[in-house]
Amino acid sequence: MLAVFEQSIGRPPPELSLPQAGIQKKEAKTREEIAESFKTWKQDSTFYHLFNGNFMAFSHGNENPLQPRSIVVMDDVFCIFSGALDNTFDLRKHYGLSRQATEAMIMVEAYKVLRDRAPYPPDQVIKELEGKFAFILFDSKASTLFLARDRDGCVPLHWGTAADGSLVCSDDSEFIQASCGKFYTPFPPGCIFISDTGLISFDHPLHKVKAIAREDDEGNINAVIFQVDLYTKLHSIPRRGSAANWAGATVVEGD
Repeated sequence: MLAVFEQSIGRPPPELSLPQAGIQKKEAKTREEIAESFKTWKQDSTFYHLFNGNFMAFSHGNENPLQPRSIVVMDDVFCIFSGALDNTFDLRKHYGLSRQATEAMIMVEAYKVLRDRAPYPPDQVIKELEGKFAFILFDSKASTLFLARDRDGCVPLHWGTAADGSLVCSDDSEFIQASCGKFYTPFPPGCIFISDTGLISFDHPLHKVKAIAREDDEGNINAVIFQVDLYTKLHSIPRRGSAANWAGATVVEGD
């Protein structure tokens, strides 16, 4: 799976570009070059072209049978899901879905409920997911990107930046490395990213997810990883106005 969104939409953490010290940005490809590379690499791929050159792409090529991929488009919400949930029966019942509803359909419904009606934060909903998973969800009406990966990191998900700073997400480490050069890293397990509010841990939502730079022998930053900092606490600012917009919740660093 692949998703590429311009900087104003994806809003990648600035730390993803830290390894640029001492290397050429030309190592990363443009959005157009990434799209063409994926079409060549995955000839069975299906592309969903969005506005301003943003896109999502899906392929069953080299799919792990224990971690199948699925995609769904419902009410202008796109979701690519990789993996499998163990509690789909309970989730279908909770969200009023049919027995045929896939994991991707469950995630779209969960997102819509959170966005439109729920008074509680998204980490509470992701905690309800039992299984091995990673997903990329995009609400084209609200221009909101939503990423998540299971707490054990069983399903691969990587993110990085393209030559123009666009956010690139993929489950294939070789492809994203070829696309982003050194400007990529694994998406942290047990975390969610919402383009409006940033990166948080769904198991430790009151603790900061911190970027840690890795340096080579010459002191140049050559990699960045994200992990929960249990020594730095956060607190949530209550939403203002209508509770309908769940994505309006902001997380700030506390003392």
